[in-house]
Amino acid sequence: MGELFAWGSIPAQLPLLWKGMVATLQITFIAIVVGIVWGTLLAMMRLSGVKLLKVFADAYVNIFRSIPLLMVLLWFFLIVPQVLRQLLDVPPTWDIRMVSALVAFSLFEAAYYSEIIRAGIQSVSRGQISAAFALGMSYWQAMGLVILPQAFRNMVPLLLTQGIILFQDTSLVYAIALADFFGMAYQIGQRDGSLPAMIVFTAVVYFVICYSVSVLVKRLQTRLVK
Repeated sequence: MGELFAWGSIPAQLPLLWKGMVATLQITFIAIVVGIVWGTLLAMMRLSGVKLLKVFADAYVNIFRSIPLLMVLLWFFLIVPQVLRQLLDVPPTWDIRMVSALVAFSLFEAAYYSEIIRAGIQSVSRGQISAAFALGMSYWQAMGLVILPQAFRNMVPLLLTQGIILFQDTSLVYAIALADFFGMAYQIGQRDGSLPAMIVFTAVVYFVICYSVSVLVKRLQTRLVK
């Protein structure tokens, strides 16, 4: 059992593991920010009276929600480098796996954030937007100044919960050989013959982080209800 789980090898590898965790957090936070911003715009398009915008947003959300994240990640891993090399004359030796991962996760998560935000907007009383129109506001002004501030207050727990799911899903970048936390741990485990210990260690770290954030989300939700 001691040879199978070589726990003693983990402390020496913490600097490398932390490097991988930084990559994981970077993907998570950027995808959350971009996903919420783009998701908000998509939600507003779906609720607007402009048919072209509504059709575009509906198609975007339905497509991304119907395709596995791993497939989306692989698509962007193959497409983004080609586009950047043609548009920006990027040399073939430049590693743009991180850029590909950020684009894939941000666009994919925006579809899910869009649904959360759309539900949050619809939870606000229609009398609010009617009052905004009565004051002479346009649709976009009413959304930005009246509806969204109230909707986001109701949506915070769901947005954070989706962020936890995103944090877990970042381990999929292992498929494009990007050294995130899980990918780095797997490489170290294979190199040192301590793979079982590394897998268990990463599982414990993911559990501690996700469970701790989940507890905070529940407490925040309780406060918002009060």
